Amino acid sequence: MTEVIVGIIGLGVLVAFFLTGIELALAMILVGFFGFAYLISFEAAFSMMAKDVFDTFESYNLTVVPLFILMGQIAFNAGIARRLYDTAHKFIGHIPGGLAIATVAGATVFKAISGSSVATAATFSSVAVPEMDRFGYSKKLSTGIVATVGTLGILLPPSVVLIIFGVITQQSIGKLFVAGVVPGLLIALFFVFVIVGWCKIDPSVGPKGKKFSWKDRLFSLPEVIWPIVIFLVIIGGLLNGFFTPTEAGSVGTFAVIVLSFAKRDINLRKTAKSVLESLVTATMVLFLLAGSAVLGHFLAVTKIPMLVSDWVVQLPIHRSIIMFFVTLIYLIGGSFIDDLAFMILATPVFFPAVLKLGYDPLWFGMMIAVTVMIGVVIPPVAINVFVVKNITKVPIGVVYKGVYPFLISLVLCGILLFIFPQLVTFLPSLFYK
Repeated sequence: MTEVIVGIIGLGVLVAFFLTGIELALAMILVGFFGFAYLISFEAAFSMMAKDVFDTFESYNLTVVPLFILMGQIAFNAGIARRLYDTAHKFIGHIPGGLAIATVAGATVFKAISGSSVATAATFSSVAVPEMDRFGYSKKLSTGIVATVGTLGILLPPSVVLIIFGVITQQSIGKLFVAGVVPGLLIALFFVFVIVGWCKIDPSVGPKGKKFSWKDRLFSLPEVIWPIVIFLVIIGGLLNGFFTPTEAGSVGTFAVIVLSFAKRDINLRKTAKSVLESLVTATMVLFLLAGSAVLGHFLAVTKIPMLVSDWVVQLPIHRSIIMFFVTLIYLIGGSFIDDLAFMILATPVFFPAVLKLGYDPLWFGMMIAVTVMIGVVIPPVAINVFVVKNITKVPIGVVYKGVYPFLISLVLCGILLFIFPQLVTFLPSLFYK
């Protein structure tokens, strides 16, 4: 058999593994190892696999992954999100739909120090939904916004998805972080427009909440200022070259730990819990990257990425149509397996083709990030929806009905990025000359 046929068979076996429910990292390692062994030799395959796994876990550059995950987990367990929501609640909770808008505002600031969309969905499910219930908000609106607003962590730094994309494609993580700011804030603004429009059409879905005095509002402001300061230190340090992404993760994590202990919001038990949760998540991500490296070496031998790239470039259709179908493949693939896992699997295949088509790699990263955002809230694998449903005990059908209006925001942002790539490239070109 030719290398290409072996590669196609290997990818077919990989899909079969997905359907059995086997861990994706293990599936990629098995297919990559045995495929490489068949085409080269078992000795070479053992050497390649050992080197790829060791290099992944030994890599200094990849220490950025557990550091940013740890920062987010400490912020989550210290209750920072709860206080951010409380501040936003006091300022805008008294207007129609105000509590839902406060959820968007609180989650947006929280995402500045947490890269986990699941943690955000879990936090605001227990914080924001009961408060909205108390003021008679529709379950569709309350659960829908909580499930969807968590996806902002995929675009806003420090995003684990952008870190992994940068590692796979060898792009600057700092540039990816900066590139995600405008699209992330744009989507947050669209969420607010959806809430306001929904409440205009049907005022009963988001009644007015309690109006707080200016004294209460001003006293709550420090809870917002400190997370914003930490975010500005991280991004400012990256932009000015004061530290690398790994050092940024260290500085941010240390700052969150100091802030949490200074406010006595966290103790040794919660710290240990945060470290354990971070280790579990980071190890999963690193194993996925190791599996991707092993599979990538197998695919490189088969020459499939290069052939796909040449074939795509030679298609007699406009490159925008090709890009639309590539994005659609990410969306469909991510609907059946974990979106992050599918991104790790598909990006090495499609990234060379995207470059040959002349697209900016940062722009492609943002397009994939928006696609992943859609994937985590649409069936059948909608992890954020499942988290909200399990915490709030609201029927999953109700949560989905609440999610759909906000999907308009994600789709609209994707369209705008497609038409105006400058929304992505402007800030990186401004700060990285």
